Amino acid sequence: MALAIRCDHLIRSGAVNDASDLAAIAHVTQPRMTQILNLTLLAPDIQEDLLYLAGDQRGRIGEHHLRPITALVRWDRQREAWRRLVAEKGG
Repeated sequence: MALAIRCDHLIRSGAVNDASDLAAIAHVTQPRMTQILNLTLLAPDIQEDLLYLAGDQRGRIGEHHLRPITALVRWDRQREAWRRLVAEKGG
């Protein structure tokens, strides 16, 4: 999550032109960078939860688990999906 926030800031500040530039700098594909940046589409409280996950929870919830949640436009639906994911992963 912290990486996504930092990358988003680099684009918004004009330090880099776009996600393609970031992908080249980070040595990842452009689709992978898009997956990372999509984390910034999560509701602010979910982003905060991710930043402060307890050490034992960090390994249980990966970016790939969050992809379906980032695709949800409505934050209330994101929150429902997030609660289900945390319950499923033992959070």
